Amino acid sequence: MTEADLPRVGVSGCLLGEAVRYDGGHKLDRFWVDVLGPYVRYVPVCPEVECGLTVPREALRLVGDPAAPRLVTVKTGQDLTERMEAWALAKVAELERAGLCGFVFKFGSPSSGMARVKVYPEHGGPPSLNGRGIFAARLMDAMPLLPVEDEGRLNDPGLRENFIERVFVTHRWRLLRREGFSLGALVDFHTRHKLLVMAHGVERYRALGRLVATGASMPPARLAEAYIVELMAALRLPATVKKQVNVLSHVMGYFKRVLEPDEKRELLEVLDAYARELVPLIVPVTLLNHYVRKFGEQYMAGQWYLHPHPAELKLRNHV
Repeated sequence: MTEADLPRVGVSGCLLGEAVRYDGGHKLDRFWVDVLGPYVRYVPVCPEVECGLTVPREALRLVGDPAAPRLVTVKTGQDLTERMEAWALAKVAELERAGLCGFVFKFGSPSSGMARVKVYPEHGGPPSLNGRGIFAARLMDAMPLLPVEDEGRLNDPGLRENFIERVFVTHRWRLLRREGFSLGALVDFHTRHKLLVMAHGVERYRALGRLVATGASMPPARLAEAYIVELMAALRLPATVKKQVNVLSHVMGYFKRVLEPDEKRELLEVLDAYARELVPLIVPVTLLNHYVRKFGEQYMAGQWYLHPHPAELKLRNHV
């Protein structure tokens, strides 16, 4: 796979080690550079530098109404709201054309924080935590289906796995659209993502199935839009241990007639250990992948659930 074929992920430039922060520093995160970096194509963004501010510079903060805050400098009170808003609108339009599959924001940033950003009252007092960075807000409003997170939340292994899973699903969706959308292509996409969606919500999967079943009666563009909206809503739901056990048991059912008694016993023991959170998800998934190869189970071989993202990321290795 060439670099051009990789998912494109927007990211706050400071997280990649770019010295663009107000104090001339950075917030390098080795996971994004060393671990995920080889499997994505980053689009670094620093709103404050790109809108024309210097490095170093006076620190900024949000002030006023959390629903529509102003961006001002901390010491001198210079209002940079219009400047940032104008830049953000142009930048978001550019990013909409870039085919992004996700965006990682900087937690707490008055320009790039996606949630819980401090907003200070006009006349002093403690800040609320109800704000969004101005650029982040514009991007999320313009691209509501784009997988987004801030780097603070992504220290949680479950949230990190969910975000990166959605990035790769979005990438596969973009490839489908690029190669030519048709009902047949959608059926194949939906079929291969069956178990992945089921791990987030069986009812959501059924809703997607009903949509595909009536797809012939809909204009292709409308069908595609309706499907991706429902799919992204499904994948945002947490894939709990209970849901995963249901999916794993479903996969096991494909081998009930071919497994030897000791193999079946071993698989049941592994599923039980996972259900009791004694082993990570990668353990039963690895064993099932072994049986997929051993018995040549082609339907399961095509299921993205068994390999939703590069194994090197170790996203299923946490308990």
